[in-house]
Amino acid sequence: MAQDGYTRVESPVEIEALLEALSEPGGASLQLGEGSEPLPVLLAEQRVGEELALDISAIREVAGELQRGKSFRLLGQAQGKMVRTPELAMQECRQQDGRLVCRCPYPYHLEVLQRRETFRARLRLGMEVGAILRDGEGKRVQGDLKDLSLEGCRLELPLSASSLLAESPLPLDIELCFPDGTRCALRGKARHRRVDTERQAVMAGFRFSGNGPEQERKLWYLVREIEQEAARHVEGGEASRLPSLLFQGAAASGPEVGRRSMKAYATPMARRLSRIAGYLDAQMLELRDGNEVDGVQLSRHADRLLRLHEEDREALLFASHCLHDESWLVGHGLGMAVHLLDLVGRVSVPQELRKALVACAMVHDLGKSLLPDDVWQRASPEEAWPAELPEHVARLEKRMEGCQWLSSAVFGSVVRRVNERLDGSGYPAGLGGEALGELERAAAVVDVVDTLRRPLGGRPAWPVGAIYRYLLDHDQAFDQRWVKRYIRRFGLFPVGSLVRFDGGRLAWVQGVDDQGRPARVQLTESTDPPGEALGEVLLGEVVQRLGEPLEEVRVGPKVESETADSQK
Repeated sequence: MAQDGYTRVESPVEIEALLEALSEPGGASLQLGEGSEPLPVLLAEQRVGEELALDISAIREVAGELQRGKSFRLLGQAQGKMVRTPELAMQECRQQDGRLVCRCPYPYHLEVLQRRETFRARLRLGMEVGAILRDGEGKRVQGDLKDLSLEGCRLELPLSASSLLAESPLPLDIELCFPDGTRCALRGKARHRRVDTERQAVMAGFRFSGNGPEQERKLWYLVREIEQEAARHVEGGEASRLPSLLFQGAAASGPEVGRRSMKAYATPMARRLSRIAGYLDAQMLELRDGNEVDGVQLSRHADRLLRLHEEDREALLFASHCLHDESWLVGHGLGMAVHLLDLVGRVSVPQELRKALVACAMVHDLGKSLLPDDVWQRASPEEAWPAELPEHVARLEKRMEGCQWLSSAVFGSVVRRVNERLDGSGYPAGLGGEALGELERAAAVVDVVDTLRRPLGGRPAWPVGAIYRYLLDHDQAFDQRWVKRYIRRFGLFPVGSLVRFDGGRLAWVQGVDDQGRPARVQLTESTDPPGEALGEVLLGEVVQRLGEPLEEVRVGPKVESETADSQK
C-alpha cells in the first residue's frame, strides 16, 4: 500500500476495465505534478499494452510542458474507487481533425483508493480555508471550513448566519476559498447546526446536492489534499511530506475570507490581534476534541504577539480590550499575555524567555474549557472556588507534551502555579511563601486583574479602582511589591478603560503618561465596547480639552442583532 492509502492494481483485465470507465465524458483529469489542480482531459483511446491517446484540446496551454517531457498522472473515479495512473510522459502531441491529441505509454499498473462515502478530511490548526455562503436572494455570509467530504462539509459561521440557515429550505451556494487562490463552487443544504453563544458562532453541517462530475472530481482532489496536509501536522509529519500547494501563498495577515474577516474592529491592531485570537479559539476546540496543544502553532503565534508588542505596545494593550466577540477564555488568555509581557518582559529579558512567557500566558487557562462551564464561570475571588476547578491545571499540562521548546521554569510559574497564593490559599498544590518565585507572584497579580476586568458568567466587570483595592487589601495573598509595580506601570486609568471626564465627555484611554494619567484618548458617545465607530483621537492635550478624569465607566454589553437571530 502506498503511503497515502492507495493500493496497487496489476491485473491486466482490471486495468483495462478501470481505464474504460475513465474514458467516459468527464471521467478523467490530468495532474501536472504532485499537489497541482487536476485539469479536464478526455481519454480518447486505449490500446491495451501499448499506449493511451488523450484529447487535451481543453487544456492546450499545457501542451508545451507535456512536449518537453513534464510528467503527469491521470486521475478519475471508477467502480466506487479513486483511480490514478503512475507518472507518465507524452511521446507525441499533434493536431488530429481539429483536436489536440497526445499519446503516452500504456500503464502496467494503476493505483486505487477505495471511496469512503462518509469520510471527512478534517482541517488541523494552521490550515485555514474560508467559505462564502449565499442564498438565491443575494444574502451572503462568510465562515470557515472545518472538514470536507465527498458528501458534504462542516462550516463555522457567525451567529448572523442563523437566520439564513433557518429561512432557506433550498440548497445554498457554498464557495470554498483556499489560501493559494483556489476556489470551489458547490451546492449544499444545511442538515444540522449547533449554536455556541459564548464564541458567537454557529457550527453547521451541509450535505451536497446537484454537483456534477466536474465538482465531484475537484472534491476528490480537495479532500485528498486536505487529508495529506493534515498528516503533515501530526508529530514529526511536517518534515516527511511535501506541503500542499493549496495552503501556500496566504497573506501574512491571514485569509481574506472567513468568519473573522467580516467583523468590524476598533483599530487595525485589533484586527491583527484577532488572527491570534482565531488560533487560540481553534486550539481550544482541538482540546475539547481530545487533541494536544500544537507546539509549532503555539510557537508561531507567540512570535507574532511579540512582534506586535515591539511595534506598538500601547496599541496592543488597547487591542486586547477590543475583542469583545471572542470567548472569555480566549480574550483572557490574550489579555494576560499582553499585560504580563508588558510588566515583566523588558528588553533585558532574553528573547526565548519572553516568548515562553507569552506562549504560556496565552494558553494558561484553556484547560478550563475541559470542565463544565458552570464550574469555572462561577469562580469568584470573594468565595471559595469550586472543588473541581483545580483540575484544569493538570488537564492542560497533560496536553502540552508537544511543547518541549517552552522553558520549564516559565511553564511552572505561568501555567502550573499562577493560581497559588502567598498565604497558601490557592491551587492546585496550596503552595505559599518562599515556595513561590518572582514570576508566579507577578503572574498572579496580572491574572487577577485581567480576570476581574472582564464580565464572567453572571458577574459584571469590576472597576479598576476596586480591583486595586482588593489586591492591596489582601496583602497576605498577593505580593504587594508586584501589586504596586502593576499600578505604577498601568496607572489608575489604564489603557482600555472607558473614562468620564469632568467636562462630561466619554473617551477610551489608549495611552498614559509617566504618571499613569490619560495621554491619548479616543472620544465616544456610548458605553458599548470599542467598535468601528469611535470619534476623534486626542493626543497630548487631554486635560486641556476634556478636564480631569473623574471615573471609569462600566462598559455595557454589546447587543448584536445576530444574537437575536440565533434565538429565533
